[in-house]
Amino acid sequence: MSKSVVERRSKIRNRIRDRVSGTTVRPRLSVYRSNNNIYAQIIDDSKGVTLCAASSSEDGIKDVKDNKVAKSAMVGKILAEKAVAAGIKSVVFDRGGYLYHGRVKSLADAAREGGLEF
Repeated sequence: MSKSVVERRSKIRNRIRDRVSGTTVRPRLSVYRSNNNIYAQIIDDSKGVTLCAASSSEDGIKDVKDNKVAKSAMVGKILAEKAVAAGIKSVVFDRGGYLYHGRVKSLADAAREGGLEF
């Protein structure tokens, strides 16, 4: 019997979260991808606090007529700008059980270009 896509991703996500944890020095960049939007946030797991976040449903991005990969790059760039302004330079990347391909890769590459190291 085959597992559903959600169950498979959940298993992979839990395996990643066992190994990846954000600290005050190096917080976690978490990615969530829905069918239409992509959300990213930088989290300090030791305090349980979200330090900054960005998504494709924000005002600056949702009105842009472009494909989802390009919008993901915009989200990564905006998140990197917010993180650098908050004094965050280095993060741990949590792909959330998604393949490092397409929208997830686009967001990560744009965040790197924006000044984040991971």
